[in-house]
Amino acid sequence: MQARPGWKIRLPRVAAATVFACACALVAIRAAALDQVPAGLADDARLIVVAIDDKADPAATAGATPRGYAGLPDYAGGAERTRAAARRIAGDYALREVSAWTIDALRLRCMLYELPAGSDRAEALARIRGDRRVSLAEPLQQFSTYSTTPAAAPSPPAPSAGPAGAYNDPYVGLQQGFTRIGAAAAQRWASGARIEVAVIDTGIDATHPDLAGRVVSQRDFTRDGDAASAGHDRHGTEVAGVIAAVANNGVGIVGVAPGTHIRALRACWPVQANGSAARCDTFTLAQALGAAIASGARVINLSLGGPPDPLLEQLVAKAVERGAIVIGAVPPDARMDGFPLDVEGVIAVRSSDAAATARPALAAPGRDILTLEPGGHYDYASGSSLATAHVTGAVALLLEIDPRLDAKTVFTLLDGSSRRADASIDACAAVRTLAHKTEGCDSLATATGLVHAKH
Repeated sequence: MQARPGWKIRLPRVAAATVFACACALVAIRAAALDQVPAGLADDARLIVVAIDDKADPAATAGATPRGYAGLPDYAGGAERTRAAARRIAGDYALREVSAWTIDALRLRCMLYELPAGSDRAEALARIRGDRRVSLAEPLQQFSTYSTTPAAAPSPPAPSAGPAGAYNDPYVGLQQGFTRIGAAAAQRWASGARIEVAVIDTGIDATHPDLAGRVVSQRDFTRDGDAASAGHDRHGTEVAGVIAAVANNGVGIVGVAPGTHIRALRACWPVQANGSAARCDTFTLAQALGAAIASGARVINLSLGGPPDPLLEQLVAKAVERGAIVIGAVPPDARMDGFPLDVEGVIAVRSSDAAATARPALAAPGRDILTLEPGGHYDYASGSSLATAHVTGAVALLLEIDPRLDAKTVFTLLDGSSRRADASIDACAAVRTLAHKTEGCDSLATATGLVHAKH
């Protein structure tokens, strides 16, 4: 297969990233990631998040008004009496404020504080939680994305005579996940048009030719705030590619919902340069979730997870309450008691080749998924992060047909669509049911009837 001018595929290729050990998937090791905390801070185990009620009108910003790690001359947002209360709390407990921001959706003022050296964090948090001025106090917690790049990519299969024939995207025949969920057949009736998906993740390479016109906004809640750096991030680019890669543009692959618009909210940073595995924390994720809620995005993709987190759980619950459909990845150990899966209303997704979960979860392809890489590249990746992206794309297709759908109905449609032994969703069957269509979903039978446009 020959590459077209202006785009590249890497098959096979030795991964640049060290594969994340499954045992570490829920406990992100931060010892080598101190670039995410202010200069001069020796131990991020001393960082805590404290929230107090902000009784003023919400700040007139999108989602949150962070005062970054480097600090600003004054607060943005929040009532003066709230700021004064935060200063008194800091003084009462000998805390040093590192950053502060307002979460409009929860009417909370949040502070990232540093405990004094030698403090017992658990003891300090217990005392602070007992303060009636405080709504919430918790340690700064760490979270991980759930994908790996294989040490060697699998041998590329021959282009499919089914879905590939309906597109001019030359690598669609290599997209086994796209084929297995019946995405091509589903796109006879929907493309995800007019549906906005908030991808809370690493940065996304919005200049990739297969994302042209798909990324409608980008915000960066990590310390560096560097748009150029964000464009080199792999994990978010991989996830966005599965969801929304452009159809019939003559290059690369096709997204499950190629008409979808992506809001890129960077809350995670790569563990290694050029690696796919990434980490996030309470501070960055809270700001990104606040921005997602304020944007009104209909779907929120969380291809990540970690321990239970009270602040993040409140934010996701608020998103669900306001009608967002939140899709979360099941971790490699299949536990369902961590963030975000511990929030009622979140749709959990496991890779179809992974172990079954204790609670209901959708299954979708998550092994050897061909997707986008920064710089106009393509490569295979694996993990529940990619399975989650497949489901997010399928949800966007359903919402185009009926924007009023709630998470429970979406789950029922997709859960009931599975016809495969591995329990993978069938996007075509779900869309067909919702749209009351009589045509079948067999890809070979329907390929010639597919109708696609450059969205």
